[in-house]
Amino acid sequence: MADEPSWDEIFTQRATGATPATPPKASEPEPTELDSFAQLFGAPASQDAPVAAAAPAAATEPAPGSRRAARVREQSSGGDGSGSGDRPRGGGRGDRPKKRNLLWLKILLPIVLVLGAGGAVAAYGWFTYNEQVRELLGIPLPTDFDGSGNGEEAIVTVRSGDIGSDVARELHEAGVTMTYDAVYDYLVENPDVGFLPGNWRLQKMMSAETAVAALQDTANKVTDKLLLREGISLETSLEVIAETTGLPLEEVTAAAADPQAYGLPEQAPSLEGYLFPATYELQGGETAQQILQILVDTTVGRLDAAGVAPENRYTTLIMASIIQREAGANPDDFYKISRVFQNRIEQSINLQSDATVAYGTGRFDSVWTEPEERADPSNLYNTYANPGLPVGPIGLPGDLAIDAALNPVDGPWLFFVPINLATGETVFSETADEHQAAVDRLFAWCDESAENATYCE
Repeated sequence: MADEPSWDEIFTQRATGATPATPPKASEPEPTELDSFAQLFGAPASQDAPVAAAAPAAATEPAPGSRRAARVREQSSGGDGSGSGDRPRGGGRGDRPKKRNLLWLKILLPIVLVLGAGGAVAAYGWFTYNEQVRELLGIPLPTDFDGSGNGEEAIVTVRSGDIGSDVARELHEAGVTMTYDAVYDYLVENPDVGFLPGNWRLQKMMSAETAVAALQDTANKVTDKLLLREGISLETSLEVIAETTGLPLEEVTAAAADPQAYGLPEQAPSLEGYLFPATYELQGGETAQQILQILVDTTVGRLDAAGVAPENRYTTLIMASIIQREAGANPDDFYKISRVFQNRIEQSINLQSDATVAYGTGRFDSVWTEPEERADPSNLYNTYANPGLPVGPIGLPGDLAIDAALNPVDGPWLFFVPINLATGETVFSETADEHQAAVDRLFAWCDESAENATYCE
């Protein structure tokens, strides 16, 4: 994250009272006569038809909570998930009862008139504005699927040391469960549930209860399918290999100790970046060396397919690994981040990637750093204090990151920073002033709610 603020800078502002003041909200006008579901929920009412044609954009579901969020919920609820510490669902409008009662009087009549005009109009209002209608009526949105899945396979990875919140996040992100909360709440009610590490074959759209039960059934454990995800580190990759195959971790780690034995260039300090992230079908009897060679050969094959000359493989993987770690979920951002770094190299500006600095300090699960870490040139992965690329890759890049490294989009940007850490929304800037304005938006987002703050630590 080029010129990204560190967490200590964010929370120093909060602690000292330097956080920019939020402008006072203007007093809300009393609702006027509402003639359709569309006008009710903010879309402009049509002058020619009873229902507006434009529907609001679908909201983006935030990413699951952090470990800190899980601890806060446990502490505030007394361990049963029902305490007052839970964030109210549906927007938490219970703090304005008088306003809400008045709003009901002005809303009911138009809804009745719309319903009387025909079932099609009512159906339009319900399906187009389902979430808003539920919120006004006090009907909570569903958080869990029913049943045991839709038949579509999903491979879920449980790693050594994972706690309930990690498993809840993995299930949600894999599309197995509807929400993080569905699994987390179930685990709070069933604290004796434990999990075995490895890859597990489940289905998408399972209820939290059936998904957790499936993770207890060893018949669902996959021993012949190795899954490595984009962006994870070599250390995590070796752990996944050991947990999936049953090989001792010490044996897998020892097999990875000599990167040149797998055909890597002399300057490569490790196999980092060379184990291609994908799903592999194994026979079950491979040695650690054979598995690692398969992964390295796959990476070389992908680079060759992308047109990378053998002498450029290493630098391509370094750049692609940084892009992979810095980018969010938006594929377009991969190519923009690549352009930022290319522009900086061409203009002799240090990359200033926090992800590389964090990797050099041994923190593979973070892209945030401290000022003294960014000032330390002895860290050869420190792209704040040292010019050019770091000494090696910082994780496993996938096809998208490799393509972005080779084909940056055109643009003048020199900076980027995420302004919403839940969705990964990122702002790209050409000047330092524009970048600072984006950083201020990040500060404001962190201060918006306790939920947002959990991402900012």
